[in-house]
Order: sequence, then C-alpha cells, then structure tokens
Amino acid sequence: MLILYGTETGNSELLALDAASVAREHGIEATVKDMEDTNVEELTGVRRLLVFCSTWGDGEQPDNAQDLFDEVSECETGTLAGLNYGVLALGDTAFDLFCESGKEWDAILEAKGANRLVDRMDCDTDYEDDAAFWTEESVKQMKTVE
Repeated sequence: MLILYGTETGNSELLALDAASVAREHGIEATVKDMEDTNVEELTGVRRLLVFCSTWGDGEQPDNAQDLFDEVSECETGTLAGLNYGVLALGDTAFDLFCESGKEWDAILEAKGANRLVDRMDCDTDYEDDAAFWTEESVKQMKTVE
C-alpha cells in the first residue's frame, strides 16, 4: 500500500506515518511518501492508496502536493483504473473552502478511473480521534483488496 501526504505544517505527514504503523499491524506492507516524491507512473502500479492532505491558504493544495495534483489532472481518463483509494482531508471550518484540497484529490482520483474504496473524511482542526478511526477502518477495507 502506498500512503501519500500533502502538507504545509506536518500534520498530514504524521497521520500518514501513523497509518503505515496501523497497516503493518494488519499485515500490510506500506510505504509513506511525500506527494512531491511520486508521479502518475508510480500510481499506475499501485493497487492500494491512502491520501492524507491538508488544505492551505484559501482552499489551495499544499506546495508539496501541487505538482502531483497537476500531473494527475492532466492524465487520461482511465489511467488510474485498478487503484483503490481513500482520502482523509484536513482543514479548518473557519475558512470557506473547508478541506478543499482533499475534496479535489477525491474527485480527481475518481475521475481518472480509480475506485473509491473508502469514503473521504473531512476533518476540522480537532482531528486526532476522527483520523485514528478513519485510518483503522480504511486499513481494514484495504485488506480486502488482492
């Protein structure tokens, strides 16, 4: 399983690292990567993907996520067929575009042919308990993928 994170402050990275620990507890080999360290070609070879992404500024992708988001946006429909994914979005309800980056990831992955195996969770600033629950349930769902 590949676990990607998009972050400005490090919160999504910490959640991604936690998810890798949960995956290992469930017998799933997991690799954690910064979004700026992967590309569409790598995604086409993955069957299981968890995305942890925070929203930055006024609904923007974090700096480390923008290039990959643009690359995925430009690929052909169907490119990500066979990829099963889930997205956890971090945001702040004080902003109009709450969790916008995670919502964009969820939409673009589906649009490019990936299968949403786990419903997206949108988390506010007090996210720890919700994120832990989502991660545990997501990893259990990912175990069903051969």
